[in-house]
Amino acid sequence: MFRFLAGIITAVAVIWSFQYFLEKNSEKEEMLLNSALLEQQIKQVGKLIATEGQFSQVLSYKNTKKNYFDIFSANKKALVIVNAKVTVAYDLRQIETEIDQEAKEVTIIKVPEPEINIYPDLQYYDVSQDYFNKFDAADYNKIKGSVNKLIQTKIDQSDLKENAKERLINELSKIYLLTNTLGWSLQYQETTINSPTDLDRLNF
Repeated sequence: MFRFLAGIITAVAVIWSFQYFLEKNSEKEEMLLNSALLEQQIKQVGKLIATEGQFSQVLSYKNTKKNYFDIFSANKKALVIVNAKVTVAYDLRQIETEIDQEAKEVTIIKVPEPEINIYPDLQYYDVSQDYFNKFDAADYNKIKGSVNKLIQTKIDQSDLKENAKERLINELSKIYLLTNTLGWSLQYQETTINSPTDLDRLNF
């Protein structure tokens, strides 16, 4: 009788151990699968998202050069029509994340700064120049530099950056939705994201 009971207990212990290890392996495999899925999703949103804008401006350029002890002067001037395309973008391929499999937690450590690119198209009209003061490369570089500063001011006064940030939040929301679906949590630095609207309040 004793041997019979010992055999039953041993069989139950073996079956329980077998099921325990199966469940552990299943949990581990599921965790690895979820982790791989999250990494893949983060890579998929790692694309360049951009907002584009168009700016137009008319500039008047004039330069006076003194000669012979400031007795004579030579002038040059031009009317410049500026049409500039501007892009504001986030390259999310540079996003930095950490995945904690044990805690089922994804942490966004760093989001790259927005990239601002200005593509000016300059057209010159009513160009006039004296023999001793002709247009050269330095003039064109100076005009281009002034145009870039002017366009940068217009960008700061526009909603281009805010629109680009909204596109960024839309992409990050995809990560939140996936982590939430899998039962994981999402954090940005030390802030836990409990809903997509929490992303709106973060300072990227």
